[in-house]
Amino acid sequence: MGMVYGYNYGLKKLELNNITVKKRTTYLIIGLLLWFTYVFLITKSGVLSTFELPPRFPIFLILPVFTFIGIVLYRNRNSKIFKVIPQSWAIYLQTFRIVVETLFVATVAAGLLHKEATIEGYNFDMIFAITAPIIGYLVFNAKKLPKKVALYWNYLGLIVLASVIFVFIATIYFSQLWGSDTPLAPLELVNFPFTLVAAFLMPSAVFVHVFSIIQLTKSNR
Repeated sequence: MGMVYGYNYGLKKLELNNITVKKRTTYLIIGLLLWFTYVFLITKSGVLSTFELPPRFPIFLILPVFTFIGIVLYRNRNSKIFKVIPQSWAIYLQTFRIVVETLFVATVAAGLLHKEATIEGYNFDMIFAITAPIIGYLVFNAKKLPKKVALYWNYLGLIVLASVIFVFIATIYFSQLWGSDTPLAPLELVNFPFTLVAAFLMPSAVFVHVFSIIQLTKSNR
């Protein structure tokens, strides 16, 4: 919802007429709903209900959404919308990852995920998410830190997310790295609604990071 609001706000700041703003915002919402429907249907179909290679979960969910994000951001990298949306918003929005990591801990407690995918293992995303409001305040509100700090923070965030995704996939498909001959997660993990983490929440975090990087890079020119 935060991204939808931000997009709608940006369109209004571009002084587009109300019809155009509503139309483009509606397209975004429809696109998100279609992706949600796809994730729901492919999960319920049972196509993902196997940990055998080739890895269906990454192929049918992770790869398509990240490819789409890359294409959209690259094609619109020169859009004026990057200038009209407050730069602090993308930083503060990353606090939603605190909720995501709390869900990760809950899935470990329920026996659906190996502890290596949480802060007990190699997932430091919770610590990183907690720094979002601190960075946002010090850089954009108090102006105690230069914008370069926010830029480097975004790059670090992408590295952290990449490690989370790697651990998430490796504990399932390459469990030998942790000395196990069987996947360290049950098949329930690729059932709905757990698939929304990889199909919606992680991609959203990556999108916001890259969006912020483009914003900050343009402002430094």
